[in-house]
Amino acid sequence: MVMTARELDPRVQAFLADGPKRLLIDGAWVEAASGRTFATLDPATGERLAEVAEGDATDIDRAVKAARRAFDEGPWSTMTPAERSRLIWRLADLIEERSEVLAQLETLDNGKPLAVARRDDLGGTVDYFRYYAGWPTKVEGATVPVSVANTFAYTLRQPVGVCGQIIPWNYPLMMAAWKVAPALAAGCTIVLKPAEQTPLSALLLGELCLEAGIPAGVVNVVTGYGETAGAALAAHPAVDKIAFTGSTEVGRLILRAASQSNLKKVSLELGGKSPNIVFADADLSQAREGAAGGIFYNMGQDCTAGSRVFVEGSIYDDVAQFIADHAKGLTVGSGLDAATDIGPLVSQEQVDRVLGYMQLGPTEGARVLSGGGRAQGAGLDRGFFVQPTVLADARNDMRVAQEEIFGPVVTVIPFRDVEDVIRQGNDIAYGLGAGVWTRDLAKAHRVAAAIRAGTVWVNTYGPTDPALPFGGFKASGHGREMGFEAIHLYTEVKSVWVNLGEG
Repeated sequence: MVMTARELDPRVQAFLADGPKRLLIDGAWVEAASGRTFATLDPATGERLAEVAEGDATDIDRAVKAARRAFDEGPWSTMTPAERSRLIWRLADLIEERSEVLAQLETLDNGKPLAVARRDDLGGTVDYFRYYAGWPTKVEGATVPVSVANTFAYTLRQPVGVCGQIIPWNYPLMMAAWKVAPALAAGCTIVLKPAEQTPLSALLLGELCLEAGIPAGVVNVVTGYGETAGAALAAHPAVDKIAFTGSTEVGRLILRAASQSNLKKVSLELGGKSPNIVFADADLSQAREGAAGGIFYNMGQDCTAGSRVFVEGSIYDDVAQFIADHAKGLTVGSGLDAATDIGPLVSQEQVDRVLGYMQLGPTEGARVLSGGGRAQGAGLDRGFFVQPTVLADARNDMRVAQEEIFGPVVTVIPFRDVEDVIRQGNDIAYGLGAGVWTRDLAKAHRVAAAIRAGTVWVNTYGPTDPALPFGGFKASGHGREMGFEAIHLYTEVKSVWVNLGEG
């Protein structure tokens, strides 16, 4: 049964009804300098959810100045590590207390099934903040035995400063957590720019930051478009670091803007076209489920989606048909419907993009085993719904296999042996994730080492943990989020030399 507007949490109803959403700058909720707003839509219905302030370069400048003051003059960067830990933990508690509100906002704004938003997006967000709440007291330098007489040398690891963080629309709250939590732990201040398609949970996160006691100016939230607000943030000379998750195309623009302003530090988590490799000696019941789940999770709107499934020749037909049958059995519908497996895509623009690739596949020689168009059914015509689609008999050189589709579309590609699949798996511009399914331990380690990807899952697909670094090779970006590596992203190392001798 679909949850109706009246069945939404009353706090969600109140949040949506509370007039146009404003920007959070220097601890206050303010209108955009231009006075303009834009609508954020429910992708299940195409209807307006809320009006949101359309921040631009002027608002970014206001937010950066606030973050600059909060960093340079305190209190955040001068606060004791233990106090920062306490406030970050308090923020995690507040997120957990509001988890149902945030999960419903994510489903309304993004379209994903509510059960997934509750379990993964909110559960993961709370875990990330709690993990990084423990880091402020553990950011250490080192004493270094240099080969200079009468010298004491040591390093300091210090916060990088003001951080611009640009968030994607596929995991709006969780991707904000991946960036905000380690930046706060390191002692940085933040200007957060959520995706224009999904701004609501970031605004509520800003509200919770204030409620947790995080000082004014430490976390600022500026909603708006990438071409205006996002570009201004990337180019701002008073920003010390940019963290971006999104497309490779936009990542290149951000690098260019950063290089032309103040050569600020940049970390990028970009696109992917991940190989999910099934060997004939795998546990087939496990591997087939993993291949299907690896692409259709989050409607395929996932940078690590296993969108190129490579299957060894002797089991190819079996695995390809299983994935197709699995796709046909998925229920497409509103994320507020408890029966839904596949929610809507995030926007009409994304629907048009995905449908274009669905039409391209057969012209390149791929065979459509399931799906291939817009989803049909009661209520689906109003929203941004497409069918989960399986393209069999694909080749790795096809555009549908080489280009990131970012939807529930998978190419199933045959391979001969280990050498062949390593070559094909690496013959791609991207290098974010990969999967390997085999009972042969030596083969698993060999392929995991050879595949050029930041994360390789063996006999599983997709889990993450705040303690384990995540990021990409090649056109999938650089820098690592999560773990201590994320603290590296938000700190600088300073070397200090002390002369202990006379004169």
